[in-house]
Order: sequence, then structure tokens, then C-alpha cells
Amino acid sequence: MKEHRVAHIERTTQETQIDLRLDVDGKGVYEISTGVPFFDHMLDLLAKHALFDLNIKAAGDIDVDYHHLVEDVGIVLGEALNQALEDRKGINRYGFWVLPMDEAQAQAEVCLDLGGRPFFVYKMEHDQKYIRDFDVAIIKHFWRSFCDAAKMNLHIELKFGEDLHHCVEAIFKAVARALRMACDSDPRALDQVPSSKGRIGA
Repeated sequence: MKEHRVAHIERTTQETQIDLRLDVDGKGVYEISTGVPFFDHMLDLLAKHALFDLNIKAAGDIDVDYHHLVEDVGIVLGEALNQALEDRKGINRYGFWVLPMDEAQAQAEVCLDLGGRPFFVYKMEHDQKYIRDFDVAIIKHFWRSFCDAAKMNLHIELKFGEDLHHCVEAIFKAVARALRMACDSDPRALDQVPSSKGRIGA
């Protein structure tokens, strides 16, 4: 396994322009600018708790809607993770986390498999739909795009939550911690693909 698993992806469409750098073996250092403050905050948390070094410069048609930008950042982040992990030798592959937020006002449960076969399950219900002008329904599209591009199996479930901001924050932190676990390595298996098939995604 490489000492630093890194990726740099630039993606330009008629709707968005994204420049993203990812170091899976970082220290949680981040510099993120998407033009959507709440989304920036969530990505900051993802980098910090996964210990990913993450730089994102993104722009898009946010005067129309945040959807395109949020979804496309998910795609590029997933592509970067997939690229950085390469054949995925040495990784734990699986990760899981249950995370409380502010005295159990929100609790998120996440489990994931970096096994190369995308599958996505998302369960989050809340009476409130917006955080300021940010439609929280877009978060589901972000995670689906990330999951598909990263070629991972991702299950997210919000068990309980009162404050919507806390709910979304708990999910981002829980995914980050599960990723940190799954991307970490076992010194006994650094030269091994974590699959009895001998390859990921087979």
C-alpha cells in the first residue's frame, strides 16, 4: 500500500466547475469553497473526522439551485476516493459508526463496505426540510453520487433527531468516522486485497 493515497480531479460541465484534491492519509486539513456555506461546513466535518486532507474549489449555477453543485461534488469526491484507493490492497474495507450529537438530540448509524460494488440505503425522516435556504433533501443525492462514484456500499440511518442541523451533522461525522476505519490498514495484510476473490468488485 502506498504511503500516501492521493487523487486530483478536475471536472467541468455546463452546470459546475470542480477542482478537488484528496489525500486519504492526511491529518484532516481542509480548504473548501463551494459557494454554499452550510455544505462547506459539512464537508469540513467530513475531512476533519475522516482525517482526509481535502481541497475543494467548486462553482456552479447555485443562483438556480444548489442541487447540481452538491451532487457533482459528491461525484468528484467519490471518484477521487476510488482513484486514491487504487486496488484497495491492505485496507480494512469495512467501517461502521454510531454517533450521538449534542446530548443525543441526533443519532446517526452508518455502515459501509469499500468492496467495489455500489449500493445505497438512506433512511432519514424529519419534519423540517430546510436549514436556512438549503434543502436537506439534496443531501441524499450527495451521498448516492458519492457512493456510486466511490464504488462502495453505504448504509445511512438517522435513528433519532430533533434539531435538523444536528441530524445532518451527525450523519456527516458518522460517515467520516466509518470511512476512516474502512480506509485504515492492518499491517498483517498490506499486500492483500481484502476479498477472497482476489480482486475488489468481482
